[in-house]
Amino acid sequence: MKRILFSFFSVLALILSSCSSDYLILDSIETHILTADFSSRKIGDPITFTVRDKDGEDITSLSTIFIDGNAIEGYTFTSQTVGNFEVKAEYLGVLSDDVTVYFHDGSEINFKKRLLIEDYTGTWCGFCPRVAHAIELVKEQTENFVAVAIHRSSLNPASANYDPYTYDSSELENLLGAAGYPKGYLNRFTKWRALETNNIAQAVNLTQGENPKLGLALSSTVDNGNINIDVKVKFGKDFSGLKLVVYVLENGLIHEQHNYTTYYGGADILEDFEHNHVLRECITPLLGENIETSQTYLANVYTKSFNVTVPATVENAANIEFVAFVTDENGNSLNVRSALPGVVQEFEEL
Repeated sequence: MKRILFSFFSVLALILSSCSSDYLILDSIETHILTADFSSRKIGDPITFTVRDKDGEDITSLSTIFIDGNAIEGYTFTSQTVGNFEVKAEYLGVLSDDVTVYFHDGSEINFKKRLLIEDYTGTWCGFCPRVAHAIELVKEQTENFVAVAIHRSSLNPASANYDPYTYDSSELENLLGAAGYPKGYLNRFTKWRALETNNIAQAVNLTQGENPKLGLALSSTVDNGNINIDVKVKFGKDFSGLKLVVYVLENGLIHEQHNYTTYYGGADILEDFEHNHVLRECITPLLGENIETSQTYLANVYTKSFNVTVPATVENAANIEFVAFVTDENGNSLNVRSALPGVVQEFEEL
């Protein structure tokens, strides 16, 4: 019996993860999502909480905030003592997932925490708009994430799986161990549970909690077919085994998108669909470029400069976007930042 049940659920999982047109999209079962505007602050500084429903509507005023199990007045909290505090929000008698916030004495270096979402997609893939829509739902909850669309699967116009924006990510994808499209990954190696539109909290929760203890700042120019970009990384503690990944993305790409979902009006073919955050080139090794341990110590700023030509795949250099992130010894993204050309960023220290 166990083998029969295992086989049944294995087949069911395959159906849900593959790009076919024969399953029902269920309504989200999530009720509400709690976020804090800061995951870490100096004692005496305030942290403000927001509660939204699954559609992104602000229901903070209808909710009750609990700190370590005790209800508070309002939606702002501060502490005069160093430590972690567990926060929950109650709405219509239901408690949210918990969020941990931390207060320090001012001697620590902490940074805004951002989530990396990598969306493995294809213009030919009818269920791929599901993940694109899920990313839009994440944006209704928080701005603290960076999305990258990795298009698959063939550059051959005669192929049924033709996608003019296909990028060969097989070196990375082979490590993921998940067949079929669409699929979303969070911070590189955490599978976004399908159906992603029903699991927005899984993504949003990764913008909360423990501080990454490193931050990034980018500055770049794109001129006469050349890209110059400086990526700076500052460390809030000693690290080892880190790697840097830098992407060149392109926005505003117009191409039809197959669609088996009810999203985006529900048409079978979405004509003139705008594809954004499309991966065009990785100017480091796809799995990352080593950052020497001699550079990754408390309060140090590591700088890596790149001077490369605009990738031949880019259709309009005016629509370029850059993404840089740092991975740990297991390949997981610790923090990420995106930037448009011509912008000089500062570190987002808390």
